[in-house]
Amino acid sequence: MSDVTRKRHGRPAHHWRRDVVELAALFTAVAVADAVANLVGHGPDGPELLLVSAVILAATAGFHTWWARRHTHAPPGGEGSDTNTRPSATEDEAGHRAARRAGTAAEAAPDAASGAAADPQGAPTALWRMRTTVRDQPGSLAALCTALAHDQVDILSLQTHPLAEGTVDEFLLRAPAALPASDLTRTVSRAGGSGTWIERADAHDLVDAPTRILGLATRTALDAAELPLALRQLLGRCTIRSLPATPGHAEGTGRAGEDPAPVEGVLEGTVLRLRAPEGGVITVERPYLPFTPTEFARARALVELDTRLGPRIPREQDVLTLPEGSDITVSRADTGDLRAARAMHDRCSQRTLGMRYHGPVHDADRYLNHLLSPRFGRTLAARTASGRVVGLGHLLWDGDETEIALLVEDEWQRRGIGGELLGRLVTMAIEAGCESVYAVTQSSNTGMVAAMRGLNLPLDFQIEEGTLVITARLDATPVRSQLPYESHQ
Repeated sequence: MSDVTRKRHGRPAHHWRRDVVELAALFTAVAVADAVANLVGHGPDGPELLLVSAVILAATAGFHTWWARRHTHAPPGGEGSDTNTRPSATEDEAGHRAARRAGTAAEAAPDAASGAAADPQGAPTALWRMRTTVRDQPGSLAALCTALAHDQVDILSLQTHPLAEGTVDEFLLRAPAALPASDLTRTVSRAGGSGTWIERADAHDLVDAPTRILGLATRTALDAAELPLALRQLLGRCTIRSLPATPGHAEGTGRAGEDPAPVEGVLEGTVLRLRAPEGGVITVERPYLPFTPTEFARARALVELDTRLGPRIPREQDVLTLPEGSDITVSRADTGDLRAARAMHDRCSQRTLGMRYHGPVHDADRYLNHLLSPRFGRTLAARTASGRVVGLGHLLWDGDETEIALLVEDEWQRRGIGGELLGRLVTMAIEAGCESVYAVTQSSNTGMVAAMRGLNLPLDFQIEEGTLVITARLDATPVRSQLPYESHQ
Protein backbone atom coordinates (compact mmCIF):
# COMPACT_ATOMS: atom_id res chain seq x y z
CA MET A 1 0.00 0.00 0.00
CA SER A 2 1.57 3.23 -1.16
CA ASP A 3 1.35 6.23 1.07
CA VAL A 4 3.44 8.76 -0.87
CA THR A 5 2.67 9.80 -4.43
CA ARG A 6 3.89 13.41 -4.69
CA LYS A 7 5.32 16.27 -2.68
CA ARG A 8 3.63 19.40 -1.51
CA HIS A 9 5.86 22.37 -0.53
CA GLY A 10 8.85 19.98 -0.41
CA ARG A 11 7.24 17.48 2.08
CA PRO A 12 5.64 14.08 1.32
CA ALA A 13 1.81 14.29 1.16
CA HIS A 14 -0.01 11.34 2.90
CA HIS A 15 -3.35 10.20 1.44
CA TRP A 16 -5.25 9.34 4.68
CA ARG A 17 -8.58 9.10 2.86
CA ARG A 18 -7.19 6.38 0.60
CA ASP A 19 -5.90 4.51 3.67
CA VAL A 20 -9.34 4.53 5.33
CA VAL A 21 -11.03 3.27 2.17
CA GLU A 22 -8.51 0.46 1.77
CA LEU A 23 -8.96 -0.67 5.42
CA ALA A 24 -12.75 -0.68 5.00
CA ALA A 25 -12.43 -2.75 1.84
CA LEU A 26 -10.18 -5.22 3.66
CA PHE A 27 -12.65 -5.73 6.50
CA THR A 28 -15.52 -6.12 4.04
CA ALA A 29 -13.60 -8.73 2.11
CA VAL A 30 -12.89 -10.73 5.31
CA ALA A 31 -16.60 -10.64 6.26
CA VAL A 32 -17.69 -11.77 2.77
CA ALA A 33 -15.12 -14.58 2.79
CA ASP A 34 -16.38 -15.81 6.18
CA ALA A 35 -20.01 -15.78 4.96
CA VAL A 36 -19.13 -17.69 1.80
CA ALA A 37 -17.18 -20.29 3.82
CA ASN A 38 -20.16 -20.88 6.13
CA LEU A 39 -22.51 -21.17 3.15
CA VAL A 40 -20.31 -23.65 1.32
CA GLY A 41 -19.63 -25.73 4.41
CA HIS A 42 -23.17 -25.90 5.77
CA GLY A 43 -25.50 -25.23 2.76
CA PRO A 44 -27.08 -28.01 0.61
CA ASP A 45 -25.70 -26.51 -2.68
CA GLY A 46 -22.17 -25.72 -1.47
CA PRO A 47 -20.14 -27.60 -4.15
CA GLU A 48 -22.19 -26.15 -7.06
CA LEU A 49 -21.86 -22.63 -5.67
CA LEU A 50 -18.10 -23.08 -5.29
CA LEU A 51 -17.74 -24.23 -8.92
CA VAL A 52 -19.78 -21.28 -10.26
CA SER A 53 -17.65 -18.87 -8.22
CA ALA A 54 -14.47 -20.33 -9.69
CA VAL A 55 -15.77 -19.90 -13.25
CA ILE A 56 -16.77 -16.28 -12.57
CA LEU A 57 -13.35 -15.49 -11.08
CA ALA A 58 -11.54 -17.04 -14.05
CA ALA A 59 -13.67 -15.07 -16.53
CA THR A 60 -13.05 -11.85 -14.61
CA ALA A 61 -9.28 -12.46 -14.59
CA GLY A 62 -9.27 -13.14 -18.34
CA PHE A 63 -11.26 -9.99 -19.09
CA HIS A 64 -8.93 -7.92 -16.94
CA THR A 65 -5.84 -9.29 -18.73
CA TRP A 66 -7.30 -8.53 -22.18
CA TRP A 67 -8.30 -5.03 -21.17
CA ALA A 68 -4.85 -4.26 -19.70
CA ARG A 69 -3.01 -5.45 -22.82
CA ARG A 70 -5.28 -3.50 -25.15
CA HIS A 71 -4.69 -0.20 -23.38
CA THR A 72 -0.99 -0.78 -22.77
CA HIS A 73 -0.24 -1.03 -26.56
CA ALA A 74 -2.64 1.68 -27.68
CA PRO A 75 -1.15 5.05 -28.81
CA PRO A 76 -1.09 7.59 -25.99
CA GLY A 77 -3.08 9.97 -28.14
CA GLY A 78 -6.03 7.63 -28.36
CA GLU A 79 -7.31 5.20 -30.97
CA GLY A 80 -6.12 6.09 -34.48
CA SER A 81 -3.51 8.61 -33.36
CA ASP A 82 -0.16 8.55 -35.22
CA THR A 83 1.89 9.81 -32.29
CA ASN A 84 3.92 6.61 -32.05
CA THR A 85 4.33 6.16 -35.80
CA ARG A 86 6.37 9.30 -36.47
CA PRO A 87 8.43 11.77 -34.41
CA SER A 88 6.98 14.90 -32.98
CA ALA A 89 7.30 18.16 -34.85
CA THR A 90 10.07 19.28 -32.50
CA GLU A 91 12.11 16.10 -33.03
CA ASP A 92 11.53 16.18 -36.77
CA GLU A 93 12.67 19.76 -37.17
CA ALA A 94 15.71 19.18 -34.99
CA GLY A 95 16.75 16.37 -37.31
CA HIS A 96 16.40 18.57 -40.37
CA ARG A 97 18.37 21.39 -38.78
CA ALA A 98 21.15 18.91 -38.05
CA ALA A 99 21.01 17.78 -41.67
CA ARG A 100 21.29 21.37 -42.90
CA ARG A 101 24.32 21.99 -40.67
CA ALA A 102 26.01 18.77 -41.83
CA GLY A 103 25.44 19.55 -45.48
CA THR A 104 23.56 16.33 -46.17
CA ALA A 105 19.94 15.26 -46.23
CA ALA A 106 20.64 11.91 -44.61
CA GLU A 107 18.90 12.86 -41.38
CA ALA A 108 16.28 15.06 -42.99
CA ALA A 109 15.01 12.33 -45.29
CA PRO A 110 16.24 8.90 -44.13
CA ASP A 111 14.53 7.06 -46.98
CA ALA A 112 16.09 9.28 -49.63
CA ALA A 113 19.59 9.27 -48.16
CA SER A 114 19.65 5.52 -47.58
CA GLY A 115 19.16 4.67 -51.24
CA ALA A 116 15.40 4.81 -51.75
CA ALA A 117 16.03 5.36 -55.47
CA ALA A 118 18.04 2.17 -55.81
CA ASP A 119 15.85 -0.28 -57.70
CA PRO A 120 16.13 -3.89 -56.45
CA GLN A 121 15.75 -4.94 -60.10
CA GLY A 122 18.80 -2.88 -61.05
CA ALA A 123 16.80 -0.28 -62.99
CA PRO A 124 18.95 2.52 -64.51
CA THR A 125 19.26 5.82 -62.68
CA ALA A 126 20.38 9.32 -63.62
CA LEU A 127 22.39 11.95 -61.72
CA TRP A 128 21.02 15.49 -61.47
CA ARG A 129 22.28 18.74 -60.01
CA MET A 130 19.40 20.81 -58.74
CA ARG A 131 19.18 24.19 -57.05
CA THR A 132 16.05 25.68 -55.54
CA THR A 133 15.10 28.41 -53.08
CA VAL A 134 13.06 27.48 -49.99
CA ARG A 135 11.57 29.56 -47.22
CA ASP A 136 13.86 29.92 -44.22
CA GLN A 137 11.41 28.51 -41.70
CA PRO A 138 11.08 25.24 -39.75
CA GLY A 139 9.88 22.31 -41.82
CA SER A 140 10.59 23.73 -45.31
CA LEU A 141 13.60 21.50 -45.99
CA ALA A 142 11.83 18.51 -44.44
CA ALA A 143 8.85 18.92 -46.78
CA LEU A 144 11.14 19.11 -49.79
CA CYS A 145 13.15 16.02 -48.84
CA THR A 146 9.99 14.05 -48.13
CA ALA A 147 8.54 14.97 -51.53
CA LEU A 148 11.71 13.78 -53.27
CA ALA A 149 11.69 10.55 -51.28
CA HIS A 150 8.13 9.84 -52.46
CA ASP A 151 9.42 9.98 -56.05
CA GLN A 152 12.18 7.48 -55.17
CA VAL A 153 14.85 10.17 -55.52
CA ASP A 154 18.08 9.58 -53.59
CA ILE A 155 19.70 12.72 -52.12
CA LEU A 156 23.46 12.20 -52.39
CA SER A 157 24.59 15.60 -51.11
CA LEU A 158 23.22 18.97 -50.07
CA GLN A 159 24.79 22.42 -49.85
CA THR A 160 23.01 25.44 -48.41
CA HIS A 161 23.48 29.06 -49.47
CA PRO A 162 21.78 31.41 -46.97
CA LEU A 163 20.23 34.56 -48.40
CA ALA A 164 18.67 37.63 -46.81
CA GLU A 165 15.28 36.06 -47.50
CA GLY A 166 15.11 32.29 -47.88
CA THR A 167 17.83 29.74 -48.46
CA VAL A 168 19.18 28.33 -51.72
CA ASP A 169 19.61 24.56 -51.42
CA GLU A 170 21.82 22.80 -53.96
CA PHE A 171 21.26 19.04 -54.29
CA LEU A 172 23.05 16.20 -56.03
CA LEU A 173 20.31 13.67 -56.81
CA ARG A 174 20.12 10.12 -58.09
CA ALA A 175 16.71 9.60 -59.67
CA PRO A 176 15.12 6.84 -61.73
CA ALA A 177 16.16 7.28 -65.35
CA ALA A 178 12.51 7.23 -66.39
CA LEU A 179 11.76 10.29 -64.25
CA PRO A 180 12.07 13.41 -66.46
CA ALA A 181 13.48 16.70 -65.23
CA SER A 182 10.09 18.38 -65.61
CA ASP A 183 8.54 15.97 -63.09
CA LEU A 184 11.36 16.64 -60.64
CA THR A 185 10.92 20.40 -60.83
CA ARG A 186 7.15 19.99 -60.50
CA THR A 187 7.61 17.91 -57.34
CA VAL A 188 9.96 20.52 -55.88
CA SER A 189 7.54 23.32 -56.71
CA ARG A 190 4.65 21.54 -54.96
CA ALA A 191 6.90 21.08 -51.90
CA GLY A 192 7.55 24.82 -51.65
CA GLY A 193 10.68 25.30 -53.80
CA SER A 194 10.93 28.29 -56.13
CA GLY A 195 13.35 29.44 -58.81
CA THR A 196 14.33 25.81 -59.42
CA TRP A 197 17.22 25.08 -61.78
CA ILE A 198 18.28 21.56 -62.81
CA GLU A 199 20.87 19.97 -65.12
CA ARG A 200 22.39 16.55 -65.67
CA ALA A 201 25.39 15.66 -63.50
CA ASP A 202 28.15 13.08 -63.87
CA ALA A 203 30.48 11.07 -61.64
CA HIS A 204 32.80 14.08 -61.14
CA ASP A 205 30.05 15.79 -59.15
CA LEU A 206 30.10 12.99 -56.56
CA VAL A 207 33.13 14.58 -54.88
CA ASP A 208 32.05 16.53 -51.81
CA ALA A 209 32.33 20.32 -51.94
CA PRO A 210 35.26 20.82 -49.49
CA THR A 211 37.39 18.23 -51.31
CA ARG A 212 36.60 19.75 -54.69
CA ILE A 213 37.43 23.29 -53.52
CA LEU A 214 40.73 22.18 -51.97
CA GLY A 215 41.63 20.44 -55.23
CA LEU A 216 40.93 23.62 -57.21
CA ALA A 217 43.03 25.65 -54.76
CA THR A 218 45.91 23.19 -55.20
CA ARG A 219 45.74 23.43 -58.99
CA THR A 220 45.70 27.22 -58.79
CA ALA A 221 48.68 27.22 -56.43
CA LEU A 222 50.74 25.12 -58.85
CA ASP A 223 49.90 27.04 -62.03
CA ALA A 224 48.69 30.64 -62.43
CA ALA A 225 46.98 29.71 -65.71
CA GLU A 226 44.58 27.48 -63.76
CA LEU A 227 42.72 30.39 -62.14
CA PRO A 228 40.09 30.89 -64.90
CA LEU A 229 39.54 27.13 -65.16
CA ALA A 230 39.27 26.79 -61.39
CA LEU A 231 36.68 29.57 -61.27
CA ARG A 232 34.70 27.91 -64.05
CA GLN A 233 34.69 24.55 -62.28
CA LEU A 234 33.87 26.20 -58.97
CA LEU A 235 30.91 28.21 -60.29
CA GLY A 236 29.62 25.88 -62.99
CA ARG A 237 28.83 26.84 -66.55
CA CYS A 238 29.80 30.50 -66.84
CA THR A 239 31.72 33.01 -68.95
CA ILE A 240 34.98 34.38 -67.53
CA ARG A 241 36.81 37.36 -69.00
CA SER A 242 40.03 38.96 -67.81
CA LEU A 243 40.18 42.66 -68.64
CA PRO A 244 43.69 44.10 -68.19
CA ALA A 245 44.18 47.56 -66.75
CA THR A 246 45.07 50.00 -69.49
CA PRO A 247 47.73 52.72 -69.09
CA GLY A 248 46.34 55.78 -67.38
CA HIS A 249 43.85 53.80 -65.25
CA ALA A 250 44.46 52.70 -61.70
CA GLU A 251 44.73 49.02 -60.97
CA GLY A 252 41.38 47.41 -60.56
CA THR A 253 39.50 50.08 -62.50
CA GLY A 254 39.26 48.04 -65.68
CA ARG A 255 39.00 49.76 -69.03
CA ALA A 256 37.77 53.24 -69.82
CA GLY A 257 34.06 53.64 -69.30
CA GLU A 258 33.80 50.69 -66.87
CA ASP A 259 32.99 50.91 -63.20
CA PRO A 260 35.96 50.15 -60.96
CA ALA A 261 36.19 46.83 -59.15
CA PRO A 262 37.03 47.42 -55.47
CA VAL A 263 39.45 45.18 -53.65
CA GLU A 264 36.61 43.24 -52.02
CA GLY A 265 34.92 42.67 -55.41
CA VAL A 266 31.32 43.22 -56.50
CA LEU A 267 28.36 40.84 -56.58
CA GLU A 268 25.60 41.95 -58.95
CA GLY A 269 23.11 39.14 -59.41
CA THR A 270 24.37 37.06 -62.33
CA VAL A 271 27.70 38.96 -62.58
CA LEU A 272 30.80 38.83 -60.35
CA ARG A 273 33.58 41.36 -60.69
CA LEU A 274 36.84 40.68 -58.87
CA ARG A 275 40.13 42.55 -58.70
CA ALA A 276 42.60 40.71 -60.96
CA PRO A 277 45.94 39.76 -59.35
CA GLU A 278 47.98 41.80 -61.86
CA GLY A 279 45.47 44.68 -62.03
CA GLY A 280 42.40 44.97 -64.15
CA VAL A 281 39.17 43.08 -63.58
CA ILE A 282 38.04 39.44 -63.72
CA THR A 283 34.39 39.34 -64.80
CA VAL A 284 32.32 36.19 -64.31
CA GLU A 285 28.87 35.99 -65.89
CA ARG A 286 26.21 33.30 -65.50
CA PRO A 287 22.97 34.64 -67.00
CA TYR A 288 20.85 31.59 -66.23
CA LEU A 289 21.46 31.51 -62.46
CA PRO A 290 22.24 34.31 -59.96
CA PHE A 291 25.34 33.94 -57.84
CA THR A 292 24.92 33.53 -54.09
CA PRO A 293 27.02 35.28 -51.41
CA THR A 294 28.58 31.88 -50.61
CA GLU A 295 29.77 31.43 -54.20
CA PHE A 296 31.05 35.01 -54.27
CA ALA A 297 33.08 34.41 -51.10
CA ARG A 298 34.59 31.20 -52.52
CA ALA A 299 35.57 32.88 -55.80
CA ARG A 300 37.09 35.85 -54.00
CA ALA A 301 39.13 33.54 -51.74
CA LEU A 302 40.49 31.70 -54.81
CA VAL A 303 41.53 34.98 -56.47
CA GLU A 304 43.14 36.19 -53.24
CA LEU A 305 45.16 32.96 -53.04
CA ASP A 306 46.36 33.47 -56.62
CA THR A 307 47.30 37.08 -55.87
CA ARG A 308 49.37 36.17 -52.82
CA LEU A 309 51.30 33.44 -54.64
CA GLY A 310 52.24 35.71 -57.55
CA PRO A 311 53.31 34.69 -61.10
CA ARG A 312 54.25 31.00 -61.48
CA ILE A 313 54.16 28.27 -64.10
CA PRO A 314 55.31 24.63 -64.04
CA ARG A 315 58.93 24.33 -65.16
CA GLU A 316 58.98 20.77 -66.47
CA GLN A 317 60.03 20.29 -70.11
CA ASP A 318 60.11 17.54 -72.73
CA VAL A 319 63.01 16.91 -75.11
CA LEU A 320 61.71 15.91 -78.56
CA THR A 321 63.72 14.28 -81.33
CA LEU A 322 62.71 15.53 -84.78
CA PRO A 323 62.72 13.15 -87.76
CA GLU A 324 66.01 14.56 -89.07
CA GLY A 325 67.63 13.97 -85.66
CA SER A 326 67.56 17.45 -84.12
CA ASP A 327 66.44 17.82 -80.50
CA ILE A 328 64.09 20.54 -79.32
CA THR A 329 62.54 21.16 -75.91
CA VAL A 330 58.88 21.92 -75.30
CA SER A 331 57.98 23.72 -72.07
CA ARG A 332 55.59 26.30 -70.69
CA ALA A 333 56.25 29.96 -71.43
CA ASP A 334 55.09 33.21 -69.88
CA THR A 335 55.82 36.93 -69.98
CA GLY A 336 59.42 36.19 -68.96
CA ASP A 337 59.92 34.86 -72.49
CA LEU A 338 58.72 38.08 -74.11
CA ARG A 339 62.14 39.08 -75.46
CA ALA A 340 62.76 35.65 -77.02
CA ALA A 341 59.28 35.68 -78.59
CA ARG A 342 59.85 39.10 -80.15
CA ALA A 343 63.17 37.87 -81.55
CA MET A 344 61.30 35.00 -83.22
CA HIS A 345 58.85 37.51 -84.71
CA ASP A 346 61.82 39.35 -86.25
CA ARG A 347 62.98 36.12 -87.92
CA CYS A 348 59.52 35.23 -89.28
CA SER A 349 58.42 36.26 -92.78
CA GLN A 350 55.61 38.73 -93.39
CA ARG A 351 53.48 35.90 -94.82
CA THR A 352 53.91 33.72 -91.69
CA LEU A 353 53.02 36.59 -89.34
CA GLY A 354 50.05 37.57 -91.51
CA MET A 355 48.59 34.04 -91.42
CA ARG A 356 48.96 33.96 -87.64
CA TYR A 357 47.65 37.40 -86.63
CA HIS A 358 45.20 38.20 -89.49
CA GLY A 359 46.13 41.88 -89.44
CA PRO A 360 48.96 44.37 -89.92
CA VAL A 361 52.16 42.47 -89.20
CA HIS A 362 53.84 45.48 -87.60
CA ASP A 363 51.34 45.16 -84.72
CA ALA A 364 52.29 41.55 -83.98
CA ASP A 365 54.57 42.42 -81.07
CA ARG A 366 51.68 44.20 -79.32
CA TYR A 367 49.80 40.91 -78.89
CA LEU A 368 52.63 39.00 -77.22
CA ASN A 369 52.25 40.40 -73.69
CA HIS A 370 48.61 39.31 -73.67
CA LEU A 371 49.27 35.94 -75.30
CA LEU A 372 52.09 35.04 -72.92
CA SER A 373 50.19 36.01 -69.77
CA PRO A 374 49.06 32.93 -67.82
CA ARG A 375 45.92 34.87 -66.85
CA PHE A 376 44.55 34.43 -70.35
CA GLY A 377 45.59 30.86 -71.08
CA ARG A 378 48.59 28.60 -71.50
CA THR A 379 51.55 28.94 -73.85
CA LEU A 380 53.99 26.26 -75.00
CA ALA A 381 57.37 27.20 -76.47
CA ALA A 382 59.56 25.04 -78.69
CA ARG A 383 63.26 25.81 -78.16
CA THR A 384 66.43 24.66 -79.82
CA ALA A 385 69.42 23.31 -77.90
CA SER A 386 70.79 26.87 -77.73
CA GLY A 387 67.55 28.14 -76.12
CA ARG A 388 66.21 30.01 -79.18
CA VAL A 389 62.40 30.02 -79.41
CA VAL A 390 61.31 28.62 -82.79
CA GLY A 391 57.64 27.91 -82.13
CA LEU A 392 54.80 29.12 -79.92
CA GLY A 393 51.47 27.45 -79.23
CA HIS A 394 48.68 29.22 -77.34
CA LEU A 395 45.60 27.84 -75.58
CA LEU A 396 43.44 30.89 -74.81
CA TRP A 397 40.40 31.08 -72.53
CA ASP A 398 37.88 32.98 -74.64
CA GLY A 399 34.90 33.44 -72.33
CA ASP A 400 33.24 30.03 -72.21
CA GLU A 401 35.12 28.84 -75.32
CA THR A 402 38.75 27.90 -75.95
CA GLU A 403 40.90 29.13 -78.83
CA ILE A 404 44.04 27.46 -80.09
CA ALA A 405 46.79 29.20 -82.12
CA LEU A 406 50.22 28.29 -83.54
CA LEU A 407 53.26 30.15 -84.86
CA VAL A 408 56.37 28.32 -86.11
CA GLU A 409 59.43 30.10 -87.48
CA ASP A 410 59.80 29.67 -91.26
CA GLU A 411 63.08 27.77 -91.06
CA TRP A 412 61.53 25.17 -88.70
CA GLN A 413 58.25 24.58 -90.50
CA ARG A 414 57.31 21.17 -92.01
CA ARG A 415 59.28 19.32 -89.31
CA GLY A 416 56.40 18.28 -87.06
CA ILE A 417 56.82 21.05 -84.48
CA GLY A 418 53.40 22.61 -85.17
CA GLY A 419 51.62 19.27 -84.93
CA GLU A 420 53.46 18.46 -81.71
CA LEU A 421 52.52 21.77 -80.10
CA LEU A 422 48.93 21.43 -81.28
CA GLY A 423 48.57 17.91 -79.91
CA ARG A 424 49.87 18.96 -76.51
CA LEU A 425 47.61 22.00 -76.37
CA VAL A 426 44.56 19.88 -77.21
CA THR A 427 45.59 17.40 -74.50
CA MET A 428 45.71 20.31 -72.03
CA ALA A 429 42.24 21.40 -73.14
CA ILE A 430 40.88 17.89 -72.60
CA GLU A 431 42.45 17.71 -69.14
CA ALA A 432 40.92 21.12 -68.35
CA GLY A 433 37.44 19.81 -69.20
CA CYS A 434 36.97 21.82 -72.41
CA GLU A 435 34.33 20.42 -74.75
CA SER A 436 35.90 21.86 -77.90
CA VAL A 437 38.68 24.08 -79.23
CA TYR A 438 38.68 26.30 -82.29
CA ALA A 439 41.39 27.77 -84.50
CA VAL A 440 41.03 30.88 -86.67
CA THR A 441 43.27 31.06 -89.73
CA GLN A 442 43.24 31.87 -93.43
CA SER A 443 41.71 29.39 -95.83
CA SER A 444 45.06 29.20 -97.63
CA ASN A 445 46.89 28.02 -94.49
CA THR A 446 47.16 24.37 -95.50
CA GLY A 447 49.70 23.66 -92.76
CA MET A 448 47.21 24.53 -90.00
CA VAL A 449 44.46 22.54 -91.69
CA ALA A 450 46.77 19.50 -91.95
CA ALA A 451 47.78 19.83 -88.28
CA MET A 452 44.14 19.98 -87.15
CA ARG A 453 43.24 16.95 -89.25
CA GLY A 454 46.19 15.11 -87.74
CA LEU A 455 44.44 15.22 -84.33
CA ASN A 456 42.02 12.51 -85.49
CA LEU A 457 39.14 14.36 -83.82
CA PRO A 458 35.73 15.36 -85.25
CA LEU A 459 36.18 18.72 -87.02
CA ASP A 460 33.77 21.44 -88.15
CA PHE A 461 34.85 23.92 -90.86
CA GLN A 462 33.34 27.37 -91.40
CA ILE A 463 34.62 29.78 -94.04
CA GLU A 464 33.63 33.43 -94.23
CA GLU A 465 35.35 36.01 -96.47
CA GLY A 466 38.56 34.01 -96.63
CA THR A 467 38.71 33.37 -92.85
CA LEU A 468 38.60 29.72 -91.82
CA VAL A 469 37.35 28.65 -88.37
CA ILE A 470 38.11 25.02 -87.50
CA THR A 471 36.40 23.60 -84.42
CA ALA A 472 37.55 20.29 -82.92
CA ARG A 473 35.11 18.45 -80.68
CA LEU A 474 37.10 16.83 -77.90
CA ASP A 475 36.54 13.33 -76.59
CA ALA A 476 37.87 11.66 -73.44
CA THR A 477 41.03 10.30 -75.14
CA PRO A 478 44.04 12.65 -74.81
CA VAL A 479 46.00 13.35 -77.99
CA ARG A 480 49.42 11.80 -77.58
CA SER A 481 52.80 12.90 -78.88
CA GLN A 482 53.76 11.69 -82.34
CA LEU A 483 57.48 12.14 -81.66
CA PRO A 484 59.86 10.31 -79.31
CA TYR A 485 60.60 12.39 -76.26
CA GLU A 486 62.10 12.37 -72.80
CA SER A 487 60.55 14.21 -69.85
CA HIS A 488 62.69 16.39 -67.59
CA GLN A 489 61.57 18.23 -64.46
